[in-house]
Amino acid sequence: MKNFLPQGADLSYPLQIPSGFRMGVFADLGSGKPRVLTFDPNGVLFASATNEGRVAAMPDKNNDGIADGVINVLTGLNKPHGILFYGQHLYVAETDKVVRYLYDKNNFKTSGRQELFKLPAGAGHFTRTIKMIDNKLYTSIGSSCNVCAEKDEKRASIYVSKADGTNLKLFAKGLRNTVFFTADSSGRIWGNDMGRDNLGDNLPPDELNIIEGSLAGSESSDYGWPYCYGQRVRDRAFMGSSEPNYCINTKASAFEYPAHVAPLGIAFIDSDLFASGDQGGILAALHGSWNSSVPVGYKIVKLSVLGGRVVGMEDFITGFISNSEVLGRPVDLVFDSEGYLYISDDKAGLVYVVSRN
Repeated sequence: MKNFLPQGADLSYPLQIPSGFRMGVFADLGSGKPRVLTFDPNGVLFASATNEGRVAAMPDKNNDGIADGVINVLTGLNKPHGILFYGQHLYVAETDKVVRYLYDKNNFKTSGRQELFKLPAGAGHFTRTIKMIDNKLYTSIGSSCNVCAEKDEKRASIYVSKADGTNLKLFAKGLRNTVFFTADSSGRIWGNDMGRDNLGDNLPPDELNIIEGSLAGSESSDYGWPYCYGQRVRDRAFMGSSEPNYCINTKASAFEYPAHVAPLGIAFIDSDLFASGDQGGILAALHGSWNSSVPVGYKIVKLSVLGGRVVGMEDFITGFISNSEVLGRPVDLVFDSEGYLYISDDKAGLVYVVSRN
């Protein structure tokens, strides 16, 4: 059993969390901005520090809920973001490629670097995220722009391949920037997608999509961007006179977040920390707006799921913003094998841990 400090005891700003929970700092990455979190085969938490080109381990050998230190496992990478462990390998998605390494789980060492495939780099959204779902490797690639007709079909999409990177195929398109996605217990893929900017404070909604692509790659699902958003609404501000009926054959969102909240990390609740009625629900990290006249987001929310549909949303952790001053920006959310929740914050450079009182 892990021991945790009381809520806020080692935080420099007051995060609010529901009664019965407590929260502390698990690790401080200093100037590193932790993004994606994952666990190695021994249960050691890893983070990508995209801004510093490194992937770090945060062991907690004495199991006290505070990392013993931060160990750089890989450095000198090109904007590493997505990371995962599968078999004997550590996979890393850099902005221009997906690479895997043989991983020595006892010494935090890598060897045998193997580039699996290249990715489009350059302008626009530069993070690349990877997930291994049902022994297949999924890679999300954001758009090169706010809103445009892409020249490179790999942009604004999710691709799927075998675990070794071969047989790379388009899985789903029309996804402007699905930075984080995950699978539910039945294997359905759910992804948070960020809507375009410059349509005002209230449009378009950010989206949660159930991503039903094609493993054959022949008929990938289209989620609408750049022509459509939300419930197949035509974006008349973009090439409004062309493709007037484009949205008819696109996929509607499963749930609409408020505009500009920037949903990132997504995790299904399967933890004794939460009440039985919360199991199977979703936690989502709202990274926060940058171009809204009133700042929105900057919190962790809990989505209630019933019959495979989102039926409600409520705040779970707030306090990352105070009087319009941004103190933190939550990114990823992961549960460990004991059910404790870890949250990365790329504004404060911290990884938090949440438990019960």
